[in-house]
Amino acid sequence: MSTVLETRGLNKRFGAVIAAADIAIAIGPQEVVGIIGANGAGKTTFINMVTGYLKPDSGAILYRDREITALGPRAVTRLGIHRSFQIPQIFPELSVFDNLLVALGIAAETGITFWRPLRTPALTERAEEILERYRIDEYRDQAVGVLPQGARKLLDIAMAMVGAPTVLLLDEPTSGISADEKMAMMDTIMAVLAAAEVTVLFVEHDMEVVARYARRVAAFADGAIIADGDPDTVLGDSEVRTTVVGPELHRRG
Repeated sequence: MSTVLETRGLNKRFGAVIAAADIAIAIGPQEVVGIIGANGAGKTTFINMVTGYLKPDSGAILYRDREITALGPRAVTRLGIHRSFQIPQIFPELSVFDNLLVALGIAAETGITFWRPLRTPALTERAEEILERYRIDEYRDQAVGVLPQGARKLLDIAMAMVGAPTVLLLDEPTSGISADEKMAMMDTIMAVLAAAEVTVLFVEHDMEVVARYARRVAAFADGAIIADGDPDTVLGDSEVRTTVVGPELHRRG
């Protein structure tokens, strides 16, 4: 299998706390990988290292066989590795439509300046298409700060997808979403990402979401990957049940 993203022996400490312990994983094109683990297991540390927000103490990160360990977040994004955050990174005072225009303007090859308008016919058309694709067009003119949490998450992911990334990392996409909303939201997200042929890694605590949408699962504990494989195998692993999932999986079974 060819790899899009690979880590080799990533290690990271914060004082006496081991946040990453020899993390080695290779992700192939268009894989959908669920990342699970208890709080403090190293999931977000891993995401932050891959996206350049945090530097490992040792080890290497490769994107399409090119080492990117030393690159910062902007350079990583320009290569085609984008992310969303557990807390959506959006402009709450602006409307949904204007948030998208800002994202589109920033992603444009020419960039934006104070003197270049964003409300051009081309950017306006693209923003309208994105609103419809992510099913948030009903919120077009609403201030983001008053949106339901599910709509905010969809907007954040839509903005992360501007620029056509190859790899998208999602940090707890269903966090704060009601049980009634989360599956419909994930259906929308995964349909869009599959159509765009994007490689997806998503951190998630909800095992129902993981089992339904991941095609591969990597389980973290104490900064290390303790299991990596298809969802049934990993979620059924005795160490994963004890260390990562606990009674949640037993309620499913």
